[in-house]
Amino acid sequence: MICDTQPVTAEGLRTLLTGSPDLKFGGISETLGQATGAMRDTAPDLLIVDKGFGMQVVLDWLSTARDGGWHTSVVVWGVSVTEAEALRFLQAGAKGILRKTAGLASVLACLRSVAAGRSWMEDCVFRDTTRSERYPRSELTAREQQVLELVEQGCKNKEIAQELGIRPGTVKIHLKHIFEKTGIRGRYGLALNGWKDRGAA
Repeated sequence: MICDTQPVTAEGLRTLLTGSPDLKFGGISETLGQATGAMRDTAPDLLIVDKGFGMQVVLDWLSTARDGGWHTSVVVWGVSVTEAEALRFLQAGAKGILRKTAGLASVLACLRSVAAGRSWMEDCVFRDTTRSERYPRSELTAREQQVLELVEQGCKNKEIAQELGIRPGTVKIHLKHIFEKTGIRGRYGLALNGWKDRGAA
């Protein structure tokens, strides 16, 4: 199913899925309230939700859906999605992140991956995909690995310092080294890469 602010976009997706025998279009919801009702009544395997409803509105809705125990996997898509937004959607329970400008192959790959129980993110959500795809994690020191894992869990520098018994300034130094070694810019990039690795596993 799709829940979108623009009915014409939803119709485009319906047309796309008619040519895919393994994916069946289940209907359109024009509000998140309608989507909730559809999840309760027909329990679709997948629901594509438009980021256009509003960042916080979608985050709150995702939390409610997760607390409601529904088993529908949610893909959030939007005209533009930043690394920070993608991370927040994933942390709130979304299984896929997609831009509305994605090509046909990306849309189908996303839907099939999420339907198979994996997380999926479009590569262009990353600012620097070429290096983040294959950064040499093995080159990180044991302490850098620990810092990286805590960043991937969404911890702030102060929390990392408390967890590892080191100073916040030392955490910053470790992060600087991690950024240099991985080529990934910013903690959102690191956290997203962690999500991506786990989703692809």
